[in-house]
Amino acid sequence: MGIRKLRTMGDDCLRKNCKEIKMITPRIRLLAGDMLDTMYEANGVGLAAPQVGILKRMVVIDVDGEHPYVLINPEILETRGEQTGYEGCLSVPGKSGIVTRPNYAKVRAMGLDGKEFILEGEELLARAICHECDHLDGVIYVDKVEGELIDNEELEHQMEEEAINENE
Repeated sequence: MGIRKLRTMGDDCLRKNCKEIKMITPRIRLLAGDMLDTMYEANGVGLAAPQVGILKRMVVIDVDGEHPYVLINPEILETRGEQTGYEGCLSVPGKSGIVTRPNYAKVRAMGLDGKEFILEGEELLARAICHECDHLDGVIYVDKVEGELIDNEELEHQMEEEAINENE
């Protein structure tokens, strides 16, 4: 497997609709492995194919470092609840913004074995499912940010100060 070049905001590839994957080929399996490697290398929890320049409907997600999911042709079936929090993206390096997403998401997808499956997630997994599926339709989280983007270093500083104030 290999590390692929991450596309960043401003790259046309990130704003295009992706095409359905018709067959699980060796190239699709290789792409899935490369996407996982690229996501882990960049310390991400999710990655969509257009983020590595491939306009195919595939995302990879691993929110805990132990349970990687490959979702081919994912379709969100249901969402519930609401969560608001900071969100970032490997295609918008060094920045975060406040985004409201569902707190629960249910998605149908195909796995690398060609079989359909259902994945349900809450909190971070729900956020990742919705964020990555948005990429397949040319939507980047900055389109949904409430307020301004913030530098991650500034955000870390704010969080450290809040933790200190809570302990006083």
